[in-house]
Amino acid sequence: MKVLHVITGLAAGGAEQQLRLLLRHLPDRHRCDVVALENPGTVAQGLREDGVRVFDLGMRGNRDPAALPRLTGLIRHGRYDLVHCHLYRACVYGRLAARLAGVGAVVATEHSLLPGVIEGRRITPGVRALYLAAERLGQCTLAVSESVAEHLADWKVPAHRVLTIPNGVDAARYAQPAPTRAATRRFLRAGLGLPQDALVVGGLGRLVPGKRFEVLVDALALMPQRDGGARLLLVGDGEQRPALERRARAAGVADRVVFAGERDDVPDLLTAMDVLAAPSRNETFGMALIEGLAAGLPVRWSSGPALSELPPEAAPGARRVRSDPAAYAAELALLRQCRTPLPQPEAVRHYDIARLAPLVAGLYDQLGGAGTAVPTPAPARTVPLPQHPPAAAAKTSR
Repeated sequence: MKVLHVITGLAAGGAEQQLRLLLRHLPDRHRCDVVALENPGTVAQGLREDGVRVFDLGMRGNRDPAALPRLTGLIRHGRYDLVHCHLYRACVYGRLAARLAGVGAVVATEHSLLPGVIEGRRITPGVRALYLAAERLGQCTLAVSESVAEHLADWKVPAHRVLTIPNGVDAARYAQPAPTRAATRRFLRAGLGLPQDALVVGGLGRLVPGKRFEVLVDALALMPQRDGGARLLLVGDGEQRPALERRARAAGVADRVVFAGERDDVPDLLTAMDVLAAPSRNETFGMALIEGLAAGLPVRWSSGPALSELPPEAAPGARRVRSDPAAYAAELALLRQCRTPLPQPEAVRHYDIARLAPLVAGLYDQLGGAGTAVPTPAPARTVPLPQHPPAAAAKTSR
């Protein structure tokens, strides 16, 4: 089966990285290409290194009248059996182009939908109307969490057209033997200028206002100064970096905050941390939480369906914290002596891409083989947490 993934852009971001991870784990019977409407950034290069053919549509802005016929022609010429769209603009153009090209199987993934906000932008009546009109041109919308599925239901998207298949993590990539992990930790701390014995608090994600990394900067200033003080390592880049740098200087902690920038070695960078902190108040999933757990870190978080939709025993190393500096400072100070890596908990196995990618492949088979037929969702739309005997579950608890 030939599948074309249509995405708005391919700069480093959650949806873009999820697409690359999915394509790495889909079975060979699905031959996938990718087209970016604009901005074929670092993820495009990574996809090409993986052997995926990537097209750049060269779209100029939201209203480029030539983009639709170019995309329609690309789909028709490629003779694709299924089109899978990602992110708002690509969902609008991609669904319509697929229908004009005569493709009967059209899927979309809703990566980022919150009350009043989609992909960090305010939802206007026009945005919502266009979203719903485009949604009717497809056969199925995948929600990355039950929270997203509930928002789609609030928008009156029919329940039989929505399936919840969550984001995934490459669990095996984050699990390192103890000697390898220790050597990586020493090497990275030395390269980043982090003391080997310091408590390092990590933040992972785009440096944008919604992530609330300023909470961690302020929390660092409130923490005790024992042994030179804790450090904050922020991995990611974005529009808020200058403001965060100014805030660190104003709080007197600029020498203890390290901005690592946009990196493609996140599993290794996590070994340099002692705890992952995520103070965002509104997340549509919260992949950083799962990455932290996969790397053996305790996780302190404020929002994230990835964990809130699972029972607490699925992630015993994670604790929810109120999103303010005092609460984080108090919680993080308690972790000063907790340096032993934790085992990967059930939550990580639940979100393992090796388990989730076959579910997407099965959906492709159903839609591609049956034309416009829509698969019947299970009674619980979300993928169930794997069940293990009590003894096995006990081994994951600390």
